[in-house]
Amino acid sequence: MPSNGKTKTMTTKPQSAPKNSQIVQPPPGMEGPGFFATRVDKAIGLARANSLWPLPFATSCCGIEFMATMASHYDLARFGMERLSFSPRQADLLMVMGTIAKKMGPTLRQVYEQMAEPRWVLSVGACASSGGIFDTYSVYKV
Repeated sequence: MPSNGKTKTMTTKPQSAPKNSQIVQPPPGMEGPGFFATRVDKAIGLARANSLWPLPFATSCCGIEFMATMASHYDLARFGMERLSFSPRQADLLMVMGTIAKKMGPTLRQVYEQMAEPRWVLSVGACASSGGIFDTYSVYKV
């Protein structure tokens, strides 16, 4: 493209905010790091999107240890996990704890497939992760 010494500059109109939104200044003393202003429905949506609803699948001694984590000494409620879901359709984290026998395998898979998307699995303990100390044909080993 030939140049005649003049350059063209494009100007754009500043985009205006939608009519129903307005910028609100925070109240005095509520500004700075750690504070933000938002609508209640957005805060509830943020909490729903980032909270885990675990479904415990506990067997053997790991099941007993898991019960202790919900008691007052360890208290999983401090981490926002007090709402255990015993319905796979409402859970998004499957916590597998304890020995998984081959007879339980199809049931565990069915529970996993019934869970809502996105779904995660947390394997707790040596038995759930690798079969543990049980060197027998009836225990799943990963």
